[in-house]
Amino acid sequence: MSFPSVPPKTRPIVPPVAAIDPPLLRSRVDDFYRERVEKHGSDLYLLRGRYPGPGAIQMRTNDYLDIARDARIVAAEVAVLRRQGHGDAISRVFVHNAEDPYGQLERRIARHVGAEDAVLCASGYCANIGLVQALASPETRVYVDMRAHASLWQGIAAAGASPTPFRHNDPGYLDRLARRHGPGLVLVDALYSTDGAVCPLADMVAVAEAHGCVLVVDETHSFGAQGPAGAGLTVALGLQDRVHFRTIGLSKAVAARGGVVVGAARNMEFFRYEAFPAIFSTGVLPHEVAGFGAALDIIGTEQWRRDRLHANHAYLKAGLHDLGYNVEASGAQIIALEAGANEAVIVLRDALEERGVFGSLFCPPATPRNRALIRFTLNAGLTRAQLDAVLRACAEVRGEVGMADWPSTRRRAPAPALAAE
Repeated sequence: MSFPSVPPKTRPIVPPVAAIDPPLLRSRVDDFYRERVEKHGSDLYLLRGRYPGPGAIQMRTNDYLDIARDARIVAAEVAVLRRQGHGDAISRVFVHNAEDPYGQLERRIARHVGAEDAVLCASGYCANIGLVQALASPETRVYVDMRAHASLWQGIAAAGASPTPFRHNDPGYLDRLARRHGPGLVLVDALYSTDGAVCPLADMVAVAEAHGCVLVVDETHSFGAQGPAGAGLTVALGLQDRVHFRTIGLSKAVAARGGVVVGAARNMEFFRYEAFPAIFSTGVLPHEVAGFGAALDIIGTEQWRRDRLHANHAYLKAGLHDLGYNVEASGAQIIALEAGANEAVIVLRDALEERGVFGSLFCPPATPRNRALIRFTLNAGLTRAQLDAVLRACAEVRGEVGMADWPSTRRRAPAPALAAE
């Protein structure tokens, strides 16, 4: 079975240089075209694939609970837009009234995740950058998981600090580093966005406590999808009183834009007035705040959405495993098909898109070198028929894309031997 897809409009692979561009700009842009475009000799280059046509299966949305088009959220936003338009587009730092919709929502989010207070931010990216920038200085030791989100790494740069990376999901490695270098800031994701790996959070907490470290957990991909009432993995493990800061991007289960930082009330007041993105960027708008509130109603009460999300994940992961794909890292609603080299992942992307299956292409710097992948994100709205179509496509392309020769396939743990009768 195949579905229509629409290739990009034909255009010159490398557009002509603008006459006003000085050599400094030309050199920088030339690097992009040389590394990302010219090597592949096609309009369908590394970061530019087909456009999904009618009937295509979207495996790249982060709308985990399938609420982006929910009429209740739309109605809440429209009511505010009609009543007051977009409202004041000002920095959150100037909004001090705890009884305004911003303050009310912040306290509601804090209660939902078992924290004392919360601060709304323009995005999850801004939340992470601002928090690390506010907490760290050039003298601060910052321990960061090698797979932590790019925004956490950017926060280290914004603080003028130097990162001390530790091996992915390896609390023992972090412990050895902290013994050698002393207290610092520890940055991890609860659920990693590239392959769905789950952080061993209890062990990370123990290491941070043993060495007097400040722990920051990015719950962007786990909020709404994991834990009681979607409160996230920290709450699911009962660690909410032992994690100093949690950050949440509202572009995933909440299906919107915006971000949140939660923590102790004293520390949140500090963050409000020290984080540069909170000070120097416009806050989320009133109608968005109303939409967040409606989304929280759904997240907190409709457990069936999480149940369906997890069932879809389990079904697809098992099917891909049976087809020979290495999907062992996936612990939740994100699954990676790791093709390896950039050229290999383009072949995989094109083969899947020709069959109407659209994932997200991840390549360096979002992944380590030679570990480019297609990411599938599950959601509660996917039907069993759609998941079966994805599995059929993945079965059909195995030989075409050379799946047996991928490094990730060779790393896959061998099947256990059958016991002798």
